[in-house]
Amino acid sequence: MLLLDQGLPRSTILHLRDAGLKADHVGEVGLAAAADSTILARARDHAQIVVTLEPEEYSSGSLDLHCF
Repeated sequence: MLLLDQGLPRSTILHLRDAGLKADHVGEVGLAAAADSTILARARDHAQIVVTLEPEEYSSGSLDLHCF
């Protein structure tokens, strides 16, 4: 399951869901203005992968980030 960050348009969710993927947008789940740590905690708690245009915003020594 994916969790799209605020930098991606909410309309992206519709395309992903149409393609059969499970995806949420931070704006959909009440996290539009949330701190990065809150978004990461939500993703961890729901076994989601955060999709972002700004991976440097999530950088931390304790995280294993994969950027494509």
